[in-house]
Amino acid sequence: MRIEEDCIGKMKIADDVLYGIHSQRAAMNFPISSEKVHPLIIESLIQIKKAAAQANHEAGTLPESKFEAIVDACDELLEGDYADAFIVPAIQGGAGTSSNMSVNEVIAHLANQKAGKELVHPNDDVNQSQSTNDTFPTAGKMAMLKSLPELLKAIRNLIETMLEKAFEFNAVIKVARTQLQDAVPTTLGRSFHAYHSMFKRDLARLEMAAVNLKSVNLGGTAIGTGINASDIYQQEVVPLLNHESHLDLCLAPDLLDATQNCDAFAEFSGALKSLAIDLSKVSHDLRLLSSGPQAGLNEITLPRKQAGSSIMPGKVNPVIPEVVNQVAFEVIGNDVTVTMAAESGQLELNAFEPIMFKRILESEEHLTQAIKTLTTNCICEIKANDKKCALDVEKSVVTATILSPYLGYEATTRLVKRAIAKNCSIKEILRAESLMDDSKIDELFSKESLVHQHSSEKIGNLA
Repeated sequence: MRIEEDCIGKMKIADDVLYGIHSQRAAMNFPISSEKVHPLIIESLIQIKKAAAQANHEAGTLPESKFEAIVDACDELLEGDYADAFIVPAIQGGAGTSSNMSVNEVIAHLANQKAGKELVHPNDDVNQSQSTNDTFPTAGKMAMLKSLPELLKAIRNLIETMLEKAFEFNAVIKVARTQLQDAVPTTLGRSFHAYHSMFKRDLARLEMAAVNLKSVNLGGTAIGTGINASDIYQQEVVPLLNHESHLDLCLAPDLLDATQNCDAFAEFSGALKSLAIDLSKVSHDLRLLSSGPQAGLNEITLPRKQAGSSIMPGKVNPVIPEVVNQVAFEVIGNDVTVTMAAESGQLELNAFEPIMFKRILESEEHLTQAIKTLTTNCICEIKANDKKCALDVEKSVVTATILSPYLGYEATTRLVKRAIAKNCSIKEILRAESLMDDSKIDELFSKESLVHQHSSEKIGNLA
């Protein structure tokens, strides 16, 4: 055992571990869950430490021997061989200090281990020119940006798949529904094109929200004033970090603002929430449209993925939309947490970034996987029950809406009531009562007339 000391006192630390007293205290003080700080945050903090060492060396404040030792340790850690050294819980007090110090300690201990002597100090050397208050939020933004490309790729694939289905179902006429009641006819292709358009907006919202994540306060140190950081360090650290991370970060124009205010996280979380809402809405629609099959809407058939009941033989449930709904509920809840945490910062610092980062990264990851399974295991294999859809349109009295310009609203209403009473279609009533010529009836009740699809609205033109 070795003895380490901080401002609280002394503590015994096992000789064979790379973490130190700050990490050990965090593990003892925050036994909230078994989940540790996200690996992407750890990776980003290590990249920050490497860039900081390079900047400090260029500024002449970090000797060559310490600089090389820190960089070598960072490079080795970035290989991922010492992941078990980072024991700090994801949910923690202290505004991320435990996370920052954990990385400082591990880098210093590994550097000293390789050097065979006490060469590097976690605060004086690894944390030189830095504060948790600029390294931790920068690492959080980096982690979110690193997690984003896979999510955007999944959304783009979903958008493309929705468009393919829009083309496939372009000729499938169906009854639309407003407030779950029969409405005027549309096509299944139009429904899927509407989903395509909605997810294109989600993609644009996320890309726009991500822009502000690239603005970092690294070099602002404790509150954004840059105390204890040299001018050279402040000029060089972000470009050096970009070289290491390839994230195209930029220094925030107002470092005090970037240190204390968390609206960028709230904005990004809000874009994730909007995506979750839209995914949930579509999942609800798919469950309704595929309901039955005998006693429901049964307009579409979802792929059969697994048995749906332990007691009802042959029952198959819409399990993919159901799991997407649940991810959406989770993401919406995560956004509430981020909202409350962003709002609860006081004066020059927000202490609640750890929970914001945990929830946002969780939302990114779970949305990515939910979209992948929705696209691959559901949307791609949906089949249209076109005969059922066409029969519903034929029977629907709401098709009488097409007659209002000819017969008037009140006369058409009476016609609808008679059709319902006699349990027959509107066309049958029109012919039986000789209210219109057969040719006019056929013209008005054609698919093109009922769905009112102008040439400019065809799927090919909207794509």
